[in-house]
Amino acid sequence: MSRLCSPKRLGMPITSGKCTKLISKQTSEEFKMTQFIDTKMWALCKKGKVDSRDGLVQIRKRDLERLTTEVMQLREFLPKVVNGDLIEMLQKARAAETMKERLGQEQEQLRQECLHLRSRLDAAQSECQKEREEKLVLREQLWESREQLQQQAEFCTGLGAASCTLLWSTSSKEEAVKDILADGKLQSFLSVAGQTLESFVKSLDGEAKAEQQDSNSHEQQFVLALAGVVTNVAAVTCGRDYLSSSAHVLLETLMQLLELLKPGVFPKLKVLMLMALYNVSISVKGLKYIREFPGLLSLIWTLLEDGDSEVCLHALRLLQSVLLEEALVGPGLLLDDPLLPLERIRTLATSSRHPALRQTAQETLDDLGSLRTSFLDPHGTSSSDQVHV
Repeated sequence: MSRLCSPKRLGMPITSGKCTKLISKQTSEEFKMTQFIDTKMWALCKKGKVDSRDGLVQIRKRDLERLTTEVMQLREFLPKVVNGDLIEMLQKARAAETMKERLGQEQEQLRQECLHLRSRLDAAQSECQKEREEKLVLREQLWESREQLQQQAEFCTGLGAASCTLLWSTSSKEEAVKDILADGKLQSFLSVAGQTLESFVKSLDGEAKAEQQDSNSHEQQFVLALAGVVTNVAAVTCGRDYLSSSAHVLLETLMQLLELLKPGVFPKLKVLMLMALYNVSISVKGLKYIREFPGLLSLIWTLLEDGDSEVCLHALRLLQSVLLEEALVGPGLLLDDPLLPLERIRTLATSSRHPALRQTAQETLDDLGSLRTSFLDPHGTSSSDQVHV
């Protein structure tokens, strides 16, 4: 018989006469084998005798040896059966555990990045809201500034119109023009006048502005007053001499603006500029400068096509001054210029309803005839040899 073992301590030390077997911790690979051994041990304990003194059980040595043999066989064959699948499962489990840990780390990293991006988003939204509020404030300030600027512009235009209108009225007296020349500020005024007239004319857009030309706005009154002052200065001998010698830029600007203004657009301004040029042409120097302007006859032809009678009248008077210069300096190219608007002048002389325009047109034709006659035969010819224009 073998030594006794306690049924209450299955899985703990088992002792026999020749061997002692210690079964310690159970691994996952030995789980089924351990269950089998426990079942066998329990069966052996039921067959043995129990010693009531220390709770030990006596079993047969042959049974213990049989159990030992079976256990050894199980230890030998069981790993061959389940070890491959078990190792594969363990590897998959470890890989899954590693993947789980890595995914957990990535998830935590993504969570931190999400929190960081959310904080940045909140900061950006807060800043955007702040900028939107600032933009609204700036837009309100801009509108207020525009309104103030518009009010200031209207005030300045009204003030300029009133001042220039008074100056226009004052400059109609010769003594006032002499005082203006003596003050030495005329050059600055003429420079401002030329720039203002140029800016105003270039802002006109033909028919759209033509519909508003009769409105008595401060802006139109301002430019009319500027042109009127220049006209009155040119009407005085000392004034036209000054313009003929020291205001060539202004004279050229006036002729260029007359080219820019389309027929029927702002005839009052055209009349004043033509009157200023005519007054300057009374001076020999002024007439010579105007005569040398390229495209003069083309300009006069365009002005004669204007529907306003006053514009046509003053354009003819300017042409008469040019013809006078032609008669004084001798034969020129004017009479043979194809741009000389003879047909238009004949039409005005015969069909115009404006008496002064009709008379001036006829006088211009007579001057052209006399000028051509004097150039062709300075000693006189018979009427049959005269060239009629």
